[in-house]
Amino acid sequence: MSATGIISKTSSSDFETTYQKLKAVIDSNPNLKIVAELNHQANAASVNLNLNPTRIIMFGNPNLGTPLMQNAPLVGLDLPQKILVHQANDGAVMVSYNDPLYLKERHGITDNAAVLQKIAGALNALTNAAIQ
Repeated sequence: MSATGIISKTSSSDFETTYQKLKAVIDSNPNLKIVAELNHQANAASVNLNLNPTRIIMFGNPNLGTPLMQNAPLVGLDLPQKILVHQANDGAVMVSYNDPLYLKERHGITDNAAVLQKIAGALNALTNAAIQ
């Protein structure tokens, strides 16, 4: 588990390519459903502020999230899953997400080790596909 509870990876592609790869890999998984996309850069521009490209894609799998919420309802504050894609000032494109093991500690989730490992593996695979 990371010290901050956040796992970040650097993409080898530009921002738009990285985001579209992430979206495509989520869309192609029949177990996942995108529930929202947030464009923070566009929101900032709507009030005449500048922000590097920054988007969040929110998605979930109720078969995995529901048991966690049944065990620890406050985990609903962190579900559905979110992946942030953002471009740093130096041009590096980063992909970041909450470490499921951090969520276990944060919310006191018990008896769901297999579910948490499955989520961790899925997030790792999704983000690896997006950054390559």
